Amino acid sequence: MNTYGEVIDYLYARLPVFQRIGPAAYKASLDNIIALCNALDNPQQKFKSIHIAGTNGKGSTSHYLASVLQSAGYKNVGLHTSPHLKDFRERIKTNGIPMSEQDVIDFVNEHKAITEQIDCSFFELSVAMTFWYFAKQHCEIAVIETGLGGRLDSTNIVSPIVSVITNISFDHMALLGNTLPLIAAEKAGIIKPNTPVVIGETQTETEPVFENKAKENHSPIYFADSIYKAINPKQTEENGKLYLSIDILKNGKQHLQNLRSELNGYYQQKNICTLLATVDVLNESGYKITEDNSRDGIAKVVSQTGLLGRWQTLSQNPLTIADTGHNTAGIKEVMAQIQTTPHKHLHFVFGMVNDKEPDSVLKLLPIDATYYFCKANIPRALNEKELAGIAAKYNLKGECFSTVKEALNAARKNAAKDDLVFVGGSTFIVADAL
Repeated sequence: MNTYGEVIDYLYARLPVFQRIGPAAYKASLDNIIALCNALDNPQQKFKSIHIAGTNGKGSTSHYLASVLQSAGYKNVGLHTSPHLKDFRERIKTNGIPMSEQDVIDFVNEHKAITEQIDCSFFELSVAMTFWYFAKQHCEIAVIETGLGGRLDSTNIVSPIVSVITNISFDHMALLGNTLPLIAAEKAGIIKPNTPVVIGETQTETEPVFENKAKENHSPIYFADSIYKAINPKQTEENGKLYLSIDILKNGKQHLQNLRSELNGYYQQKNICTLLATVDVLNESGYKITEDNSRDGIAKVVSQTGLLGRWQTLSQNPLTIADTGHNTAGIKEVMAQIQTTPHKHLHFVFGMVNDKEPDSVLKLLPIDATYYFCKANIPRALNEKELAGIAAKYNLKGECFSTVKEALNAARKNAAKDDLVFVGGSTFIVADAL
């Protein structure tokens, strides 16, 4: 395979991809990734790492951490996230720069025989490629986001300096369990012996799960929201760019004033508190990250890491915003943000995947919006007519479109100057919109 396009086509055709086909691609074992990394001389042992799991916020928190480490001057900060929105290489970055197309080509060609022999999934191969690349780039430190769950996630062969679990809510229940404690137990699988763990949100049902797992592993545990609190959130504009501005209390006392974030969704307040608690742990472990580094990294998180799809403005007239929030907790945050965004009428470009429970999300959506039901360009997308049928039970009305592009064009055409066009419901709807 000589071109990047050929390699990506081969990966999608040859390997089971969760993003496209759903649970059938999920391999509930670490055997394949262990075998792959053994064949690659265990690259995951050649750099320091921070491991991040959670239902919502893990992508944003990962990007915040990478950005702050870049601002603090660490060399070749690695960042592994998933899924990608536009290009596979978004998953594997150093200092915000995606892995080169040539490196992807070289890796796949060089290791094709072993990956086929092991019969790995798309995600297993992408994780092995990430570790190989970070070792090759001599990353001083890397932020590794889990794909799904934690205990059996392919990333869970790293030995991190600190583990981070952002929060727990209902998502992927078919694979992770259908109660919050069961889901928490899967995510808690990233807690390692004698390794500090930061929990983003204290939740009555999940707190004992994390405390017991930490105790079992002799791991210090910190609940970020009992140390840090964000107050006075507001949107500020500077040089035509929107920022979220907040003040931070630490242990109930004024700590940071006018902290600005380039990610301007109000829900980022929780992720910033998780980040600050993690920075404290890193500093206790011998890292040197100053308050100025944290401010700079938070203010430049998008420009330094290239993050897409988090309350992202796609155009101004009409105001068109996309967000990848897709489960009940994520959609609640998105709806709260929409309510604080000035607009006359809401045009909602909306789609879901077929292995989620649509009712739990649909009942949270406003009935006075106009809906543009559509289907992302992946096999596991929920049919737009089927979605519209379920939505009708909740008095949500609109038209159906077979592609996101057609839906978005129709919404923009129908929207008046003071209206808001919002694109969401699924990561893949946002990917198609971008």
